[in-house]
Amino acid sequence: MSSQSLSKRSVSAPRSPMAAPRSFLWSRRIFLTLLTGFVLLPVYVMLSSSLKPLQDVSGEFRWVPSGLTIRPYIDIWSTVPLAKYFVNSLIVAGAATVCSVVIAIFAAYGVSRYRFRGKRLFTVTVLSTQMFPGILFLLPLFLIYVNIGNATGIALFGSRIGLILTYLTFSLPFSIWMLIGYFESVPRDLDEAAMVDGCGPLGALFRVVVPAAVPGIVAVAVYAFMTAWGEVLFASVMTNDTTRTLAVGLKGYATQNDVYWNQVMAASLVVSVPVVAGFLLLQRYLVAGLTAGAVK
Repeated sequence: MSSQSLSKRSVSAPRSPMAAPRSFLWSRRIFLTLLTGFVLLPVYVMLSSSLKPLQDVSGEFRWVPSGLTIRPYIDIWSTVPLAKYFVNSLIVAGAATVCSVVIAIFAAYGVSRYRFRGKRLFTVTVLSTQMFPGILFLLPLFLIYVNIGNATGIALFGSRIGLILTYLTFSLPFSIWMLIGYFESVPRDLDEAAMVDGCGPLGALFRVVVPAAVPGIVAVAVYAFMTAWGEVLFASVMTNDTTRTLAVGLKGYATQNDVYWNQVMAASLVVSVPVVAGFLLLQRYLVAGLTAGAVK
């Protein structure tokens, strides 16, 4: 049979009754195209504004820049101490992420594998903490840190350690709750098999459960890091000029006389690189971890 007859037969073949209508397919394509343009439009405005001189950004906005310059990407490091803020954010967000993951692993493993009095109350309490707004804890934490500093001399207010403990108060409960659901989806037969081979509870946790729960742990780590990286409210109150993070340090580009909008846009793109890069690298683990435990 010739190739022409085969192509004609394939073209004239009837559509499956289960196939989606063509109108639906085209409507979906148009909707996704519009949605993509809506999402990428702010990114284009930020990128084009970061490559313009200040006088062009301060004037009437033009979709096509008349002139491009990389000077804002050079000036952002000298206008404000952006490198110091970058290091502070990495230390605070990294330490908060590690602490959240480690504590959440032990807490979630205990809740998912053991029965104890008050287990349901503990899980409900952990989840209920997410109902309260963050500003509700701002003044109590401020007073606690100040009183601890006055009584013991341990400077929590205005320090990185104090900010790390602050971020743990609202990232750790959600991390525990997320890992509980994931650990419960891991068969307990794996724990029993590991204990038969001579492992204790901790050995079964780190040799069997944790390797099987890598997607959920990565999802928790990404959540904790992103929460600490972009937080503004607590960082603006709990830090000083030495411990200021990026989310608060960006306001340094606004002076009493002018706002360096091109440098603000450039700095915003630069500080977004670690989060975007990490999300792209860990995307498959993040999606698997967020959906794990939904169906058991």
